[in-house]
Formats: sequence, C-alpha cells, structure tokens
Amino acid sequence: MQPFTIHPEIHRAQTLPAEVYSSPAWYQVQKERVFARSWQMVRGAERVKAPGHLLPFTLLEGCLDEPLVLAAGEDGQTRCLSNVCTHRGTVVCEGETHARHLRCRYHGRRFALDGTMTHMPEFDGVENFPSLADNLPGLPLRHWGPLAFTGIEPACGFDEWIGPVRERCGFLPLDEFHFDPGTSRDYLIRANWALYVDNYLEEFHIPFIHASLSETLDYATYRTETFDWCNLQLGTTKNRDEAFTLPPGHPDEGTLVAAYYWWLFPNVMLNFYPWGLSVNLVQPLGHDRTRVSFLSYVWDESRRESGAGAGLHRVEMEDEEVVEAVQKGVRSRLYHRGRYSPRREVGTHHFHTLLARETGDCTGG
Repeated sequence: MQPFTIHPEIHRAQTLPAEVYSSPAWYQVQKERVFARSWQMVRGAERVKAPGHLLPFTLLEGCLDEPLVLAAGEDGQTRCLSNVCTHRGTVVCEGETHARHLRCRYHGRRFALDGTMTHMPEFDGVENFPSLADNLPGLPLRHWGPLAFTGIEPACGFDEWIGPVRERCGFLPLDEFHFDPGTSRDYLIRANWALYVDNYLEEFHIPFIHASLSETLDYATYRTETFDWCNLQLGTTKNRDEAFTLPPGHPDEGTLVAAYYWWLFPNVMLNFYPWGLSVNLVQPLGHDRTRVSFLSYVWDESRRESGAGAGLHRVEMEDEEVVEAVQKGVRSRLYHRGRYSPRREVGTHHFHTLLARETGDCTGG
C-alpha cells in the first residue's frame, strides 16, 4: 500500500491510484475508516410501526456484517440496538416478529425493548452485576420520510450529512412515497465499489454510454454541485413535460429539472424523479465485488415511464458493463493514475478527496 494524495484543485489533481480499486489491503482500510464511520440505510424500516415489532438486520451485509435489530417500544420510539447478547455473544433476535421483550435462547438473558437487561438466570452472587455493559448497545437511528439510517460511529452528524438534500428536495411529500418491491432489485457487479461510485458521479460518460438517457437530459446545462458530505448532479431537460413542478421561491425555479441525483458519502444515492425516488445502495462484498440495490419509492405512478426516471434497468446494464471493464483495466501493470475533466468530473474528484481524507492519506497538497 502506497500513501497518496488528491490535490484539492481539480485541474492539477490525479485520480485514485489503481491499487485502491484492486488491493484487498485498501479494502480492509476502507471497511474500518469509511464504512464503519458512515451512515447506512436500514432496509424495511418503514414496516416497523406497532409496539413490540422487532426487525433484525445486518448492517452492510458482506462488508461490516454487524448484527442489529430495530425494536419498537411501548413508548412509541423505535430504537436500533445491537443484536448480540452481552453474555456470550449469541444473536438474540433471529427473525422478524412481535414480542414484549428480547430474549436470548442460549441462556435465557432477557432485555427490554430499549436494550436494558432485565433478567438473567443462574447469576446469583455475581459481583457488580448487572452493569451498563450488560445492556444492549444502541446506535443512532434517524428518519427522513420512509427512509431510516443508522451507523456504528458516523464521522458526521445526520443533519450535516443529509441537510443539503432536505433543503433542495424537501418540497416533495416524502411521507406519501411508498416502497414498491415489484420494481426494486439487486445487482451483483464484478467490480470494486468505488469504481461504481466513480461512474455514477461523473457526467462525462453519459453521451457515450447512455444513448437513450442522453436524449432526455440536456447535457449542455447538466451540472454538479458539491457540499461537505454529498454532491448533486442536476439533471436538466428541454422537455417541460418531463420536469419537476417546483414551488415558488425554490432555488431551481425557472430550471427544467428532470432529476436530482444525490450522492451521500460513501455509498448512498438518492435519485429523485417526478414519479418518486430510486435509492441506490452500493454495498461492497470484497475488493472486486459489489452488490447494488435499487429501491423504488413511488409517488406518482403515472410518470414512471417518461423522462430521466424511465428505463433504469437498461441504464444499469450499460453502467455494469463499463464498470466491469474498468475493473479489468485497473489491474494492469501499465496503468497507475489518470486526470480529471474539470467540467465533467467534479463529482468524482469530490468523492476521491473525501475518500483520501477519511482513510488518512490526503494531506491536501
């Protein structure tokens, strides 16, 4: 592993070294310094409503593999708790259910739905027991519309992370968006997770790879804006019928916006279209394997088949082919680093700068 920097000025910067995409050692660094310190979406959280509803899940399965459980308490609050018994480490909740408490089937240790240990058989005489360490640890849980997010030790606050998205897209009635399992699916890609993010963030490939999408978007006015922990690709169109109806005073009033493509560090993509929201979760499975989940949240079904938000499966197939080709290329002994287009790769440069900073290798010089 060789230290690297990303120059803050895009016209002077070089891209990530090839080994960052192809080295198992770099992947291990990213697991701990990036993903263990990030906000991640909790799939299915919208189902947890009634008191006693328990939903076990694995945080970033295939990468962090952290066993967690959502627990809806009698106080009306849903909490995200460790799903590992504080006695001997057994998984406590083994399936979605409704219950008045959490009980480990190994030795009978019992927990309230706020994580407090309430009962443990055969522990008479144990000194300094119970203590706070016997309770199930809790993680932060934050909601926005039907979406929920948590993290082991996020590097930034939730409001700081998602704030720019709320400010720009808060006019949409997210509470009215409903999850559509019929048009949601997972894709397995033979490539490093960061290559997939690179491709998503750069505008450059659109006219070369996505012929149909290029006909919908106005490439001349398409642009990227960067924020502290996220960036936005503003997908514009020349067709008023395919654009959002924006409220008076909106920052983009007067612009024909076909799509808001938000990327939130490191691996969450929120794609807002006039029909609703397509969430893309980029989940690393190894240094050269990635699962990408497309999750559909529909608001206006009548607009599904028009504009930038139509034909998403085709666009994904086009992206997969090119990203897998790049994965083969970055293994070359003859390739090291590239350069950025100052006009079309602003988002990719932003991502690389954050990734370098969070892995402790960016000096800013």
